[in-house]
Parts: sequence; structure tokens; C-alpha cells
Amino acid sequence: MGDFVMPSLGADMEFGTLLEWRVREGDTVHHGDIVAVVDTEKSTIEVEVFDDGVVTELLVEPGEEVPVGTALARIGPPSAEAPAEPVTAEAPGAAVAAEAPPEPVTAAPMTTTAAPATRPPRRRTPRKQAARPRRGAVGPVHVRASPLARRRAAEKGLDLGGLDGSGPGGAVVAADVDRAAGKAPAPRRGRRTTPARPAAPAPPAAGAPPGDGDRQDAMRRATGALMARSKREIPHYYLATTIDLATALSWLRDANDRRPVTGRLLPGALLLKATALAARQVPALNGFWDDGYLPSAAVHLGVAVSLRGGGLVAPAVHDADRLTLDELMAAVRDLVARARAGTLRSSEVTGATITVTNLGDQGVDEVHGVIHPPQVALVGFGKVAERPWASDGMLGVRPTVRATVAADHRASDGLVGARFLTVIDRLLHTPEDL
Repeated sequence: MGDFVMPSLGADMEFGTLLEWRVREGDTVHHGDIVAVVDTEKSTIEVEVFDDGVVTELLVEPGEEVPVGTALARIGPPSAEAPAEPVTAEAPGAAVAAEAPPEPVTAAPMTTTAAPATRPPRRRTPRKQAARPRRGAVGPVHVRASPLARRRAAEKGLDLGGLDGSGPGGAVVAADVDRAAGKAPAPRRGRRTTPARPAAPAPPAAGAPPGDGDRQDAMRRATGALMARSKREIPHYYLATTIDLATALSWLRDANDRRPVTGRLLPGALLLKATALAARQVPALNGFWDDGYLPSAAVHLGVAVSLRGGGLVAPAVHDADRLTLDELMAAVRDLVARARAGTLRSSEVTGATITVTNLGDQGVDEVHGVIHPPQVALVGFGKVAERPWASDGMLGVRPTVRATVAADHRASDGLVGARFLTVIDRLLHTPEDL
């Protein structure tokens, strides 16, 4: 319990913009609930909460950009006591009802939304009512203000007590500070949900024509900075091999003949499943580097997805090694659709333990990728193509694919990387076991 903070949704993320709250003060939340929508330079992410409790206070308003780690809300422990009345705005000068002390908290299970038992529910009030004093405020004026507004006011040398607030409950928001400094027009008053400033543009929807230049430029800068850091800090080594897919594709054709068209598997599903199983068998490539190698007990397979408006994200298929081929195929389709619609969850963009990129559909023979820190390996696949192949002393033509691995030399060496590619090759020769 405590502060719900702006999460780090990638190794390159320093700031995020809160676009929307999915909860209100007094709401009960549970592990995995979506509580907010955050915009990053790469995508719009639905952020989950990982504790059970009650939202006691929302600290940041929609439209504000804050650094990673900034408290967005406070979450108190679950309470068995229901509030005596709904949390609503009060008239100026009204006091929180305190004549009747709350009943003692019991051990009964929680059945209704409740505020923490340690203090009464916080109420939204107009600016005329006294609020929490601001540190460093001049004189006895008490001001409600967002964290970003406080920071900007300090930077510009403005006294928050002299500003008119246009945020919820009369709070001073960043737009009010900018307006006072002569850099922003006055916002429309009387709208409770007016954001502190225009929210960052949403990513292009699937099929939308390019045109969001700011988004694409920001994504390219973020990707370039992260990849530059990766090549600068990670001692990469690269290995490649050619895998005969004749047996795998023959099994796939037979399996698809017994399936409806909508349920047929693609060759990529075999490549992803083989990679996930190989990562489980060769754990030196499945984990993170943080002043030392930290192997992961689970295999969360990052899948590189190109966005139709430009850019790239790599959300994770959790426990990919434990999924059937059908489950894996469905999970990838779902991730691709939601990545392009901008509705990925925070756990999906931060949990990958090893990433796969497949550029075969673009006609590429092989791809040598750059590791996504703090991961220690990236696997690449090229196009499936017919190539000359010698087997049992006979030369023929077989469908093959070029597989590569880029690995972190601090966590493994070429022998381990070679064993990893060998395991993928062996698994693809027994597709019935995938």
C-alpha cells in the first residue's frame, strides 16, 4: 500500500503523460485492475495496479507530464467499513461531518467500496475552501495545486496563492501557471474535466494514414537513444544458422487441413514456440542484466510489432513456453491488434525476458538485431525460402529459414549462443512436440 507511481514502461522512458483516470477517489481496486492510461513517446499504455486497496487520493490530473516514479495516486489498505455517504463536492465553508465517530473496523470481509479506516474520505472542494498548505507559499494562503503546477511555478518564480485554479475543485494546474506567465490562453472555466494542458496525441489507429509527425519523431528519437545505449553499453556477439523447415512445414500443412480457415496456424507460430522452449532449456539467454545476470524462471517472449503509422513496439507474450500453438497464435494476434490500436497494458510492455523479431514477410533473408536492455538476447528470423540443401549425400531443394541470435557477452558466450540455436533447430525437426 502507498503511492501508485508513474511506472517505467521501458528502459528508455523518463517521462509519461497521464491521459485518463479509470478510477475515482474512494474506489476499491484489485491486483491487475486498469487504473490509468499513460502516454509515452512510443505508445498509449493502460496501467495496472498490483495491490488491493482503496484509492484515497488522485495526485496528478489528466494531461500532465511527470517523471517516472512520480506519485500519481495514493492507495490505502482495504477497509470493511463503507462510507456513510458518497464522496461529493461540498459547498464553500462546509466541514467534513465528524459529529458521529466512525465505528471500529472489524475483521469482516470487504464487500463494498470504502475509504481507509484511518482517516475520513478526502473530499473535493472549491478553491474558496481552505486546503492543504503549500510548502514555500508566501503568507497564509492555502492552495491546491498539481505537482507539475508547483514545479513550474517555482521555476517561473510565481506565487501559487495569486493564481486562479481551473482544475478539479479549483486546483491550480500547469495551464494556469503558463497562462499567468503569458504563455498560454485562459482555459474555459466551469468544466470539471478540463485537462491541465492538451494531452499528447494518441498513436495512429490501425489503418490510419500517416500524419502524426510529432508522434513518429518522438518514437524515432526514443528508439534511437535506446539502441545507441544498447550498442554502447552491451558487448554484443552475433551467431547465425540455416534451419531446414521441410519437416515442420509438412506437419503444419497436415495440421491446417483439419482446421477451419480462421484457426489455421502460420509458420511464425512454430518459430516463436521453438524459441520459447529453447529459452527455457538455455536459461543463460533468458533474463536481465543489472550489475550482474538475473535469469528469469518464466519465459515472457517479446514480439516485435511494427506500427502502421510508423515505429516499433515489442509487447510480451507471458509464459510463452507453456502455451499451446493455438494459444500462442491467439495471443500474438491479440497483441498485434492492441499494439496498433494503442491499448497495450503496462505488464505487456515491461515484462519480456527475450525478444524475437521476424522480418521474413518483408523479404529479408536474415536480421541481426540490437538487444533491448535490460534483456540479454534477441532472436531474429528471415524469410522462409527454398534453398539448395544437401542431406544424406543427396543435393536437393528444401524450405529453410535463417535464424540469428544477438547476445550479451557479459551474460553468455558463443558456446551458449550456439547451443541455443541448435536447440531451436532440433525442436523444429519435431514439430509435433511443440
